[in-house]
Amino acid sequence: MLTISDNKRFLTYTDGRPFFYLGDTAWELFHRLNREEAMVYLQDRAAKRFTVIQAVVLAELDGLRVPNPYGQVPLEEFDPTRPNESYFEHVDFIVDRAQELGLFIGMLPTWGDKWNKGKWGAGPEIFTPENAHAFGAFLGRRYAEKPIICILGGDRSVETEEQAGLIRAMAAGLKEGDGGRHLITFHPPGGQGSSRFFPDEEWLHFHMFQSGHGRNTQNYDRISEDYVRTPIKPCMDAEPGYEDHPAGFNLDNGYLDDYDVRKSAYWALFAGAHGHTYGCHDIWQMWLPGRAPLSVVRRTWQEGLHLPGSGQMRHARALIESRPFLTRIPDQSLIVSDPGTGSHHVRATRDEAGSYALIYLPSGRAATIDLGRLSGQTLVHHWYDPRTGTARRMGAVPGGRQREFTPPTGGLDWVLTLDDAAQNYPAPGSVAYREQG
Repeated sequence: MLTISDNKRFLTYTDGRPFFYLGDTAWELFHRLNREEAMVYLQDRAAKRFTVIQAVVLAELDGLRVPNPYGQVPLEEFDPTRPNESYFEHVDFIVDRAQELGLFIGMLPTWGDKWNKGKWGAGPEIFTPENAHAFGAFLGRRYAEKPIICILGGDRSVETEEQAGLIRAMAAGLKEGDGGRHLITFHPPGGQGSSRFFPDEEWLHFHMFQSGHGRNTQNYDRISEDYVRTPIKPCMDAEPGYEDHPAGFNLDNGYLDDYDVRKSAYWALFAGAHGHTYGCHDIWQMWLPGRAPLSVVRRTWQEGLHLPGSGQMRHARALIESRPFLTRIPDQSLIVSDPGTGSHHVRATRDEAGSYALIYLPSGRAATIDLGRLSGQTLVHHWYDPRTGTARRMGAVPGGRQREFTPPTGGLDWVLTLDDAAQNYPAPGSVAYREQG
């Protein structure tokens, strides 16, 4: 099981080990994949070192009416107090196989159109505070001993106090059912965050923000806003632009690619996020020929598994885990030169004691760094390749001064790593650093 770190910035296992939330959006996993297909998907994501699979029980794509591959719908007569056991046996299978592969399920009890249909979605709205509590308690009891992170919301705003009360009731039901074992958060609509709707409620353990599906969305600004809120809670971008998605939902802008998803990941992590979620437009909806696509889809979900961005997310995780994890803080003051905007925006993070710094340079431009903010008279300098996870050792530089660094050629984006030589850290990304104490 998971908990919140003592400094309230990160997720940890209950024994204190850091947990890196590397998520994938598989919203239609329970609804559209059969057991053999689910195993193909889960094994791929486990091999790529994802840790959380975000999936919806009452799914977005007419999940109350359209049955799963075994002909089962989740509820009897749209009633949340009457779950269909056969449907949930399929959910159980996927949760169990994920556990065997070392994966957590970021479980959304329902997509938002079932409690706030608003202007889009299949609906219907079926929840009241009373049956939301009951449905939450049912899920809490059923999965109390499973590696679950509970994610409420489902891409919707909370527009009325009645809706807010409904979400609170479902959270209370989950806690009643699982005895408080699982972390709970809220998945908001595009451009918004959970902190807008529930800024300080005890049941919400960490904040989620959805930066959405444009190119060069400044998710670092929203992470920075949540990072300084009180009470302190971990924060993350839980739905950035999907790989293979039309940028800004407009084909004239081209498709988001691996470079776009890397920028979202490193910008958010270095701005203070505890983890990050990747997504692929073909995979979230588990698209196959014969299914009506949402927006423009050009690959099957099986083909989408092999897009490069998903494989490159493991390198971000490996880099973060190769240095002290629970003492990492954002620090833009490391950057003396213009940090830039758009694709040129440079982002920096470091150990709070200054034993290392990581600076993401996305466009090949040089950056001037204030080495005086780091400890040590001598700093070991690497260039870390976010495409391959390899590190080029460049030697030692004296600390305590400003210095300009120019990225290598061969790929637009690079991570500059600077380590206090006295710490004898391993090569960036090569091995997980073991937290002391």
